Amino acid sequence: MRNHSAQRVALSGLLTSLMLVLGLIERQFPITAAIPGVKLGLANSVLLYSLYMLGTRQSIVLMLLKALMSWLIYMNMNAMFYSLAGGVLSLLAMALMKRVAGVSIIGVSALGAVCFNVGQILMAVWMLHTPQLLVTYLPVLMLSGVVTGVLTGMIARLVMKHLNVTGEKNKSR
Repeated sequence: MRNHSAQRVALSGLLTSLMLVLGLIERQFPITAAIPGVKLGLANSVLLYSLYMLGTRQSIVLMLLKALMSWLIYMNMNAMFYSLAGGVLSLLAMALMKRVAGVSIIGVSALGAVCFNVGQILMAVWMLHTPQLLVTYLPVLMLSGVVTGVLTGMIARLVMKHLNVTGEKNKSR
């Protein structure tokens, strides 16, 4: 039983590190500076992998670890709150949508990206007292979320196909 726990901890550490590195890489893309709040969401492909392979509970842990580790690296408390709001809503939506028959990982990813943006805007409305963001900026982020969600879903699908992941939680873990 210990070996099983050690493997899960090691895999979780590896996936968290991968999400942090992908987040750092995507900070280098100029799209983030051009349209605030828009990012590719590369780390979401890792979270999708986790959701399909390790299950919802472990994916929640990974999402929380990524948000907390990002805060420690960048020392931006507000960014952590935005990340947590988006991450919680996104992961909840993806976990529920994953259970719907006929919805592919690309659809799950697109919904997750849109919900991440919705969570961030809701946090901004609450923190900055700017309800107008719901009608002015949320539609822009939702559209970008669909596009980036489809892209990260395609990445996750390719990775999972390459690793022979069937889309079901691995029973031996």
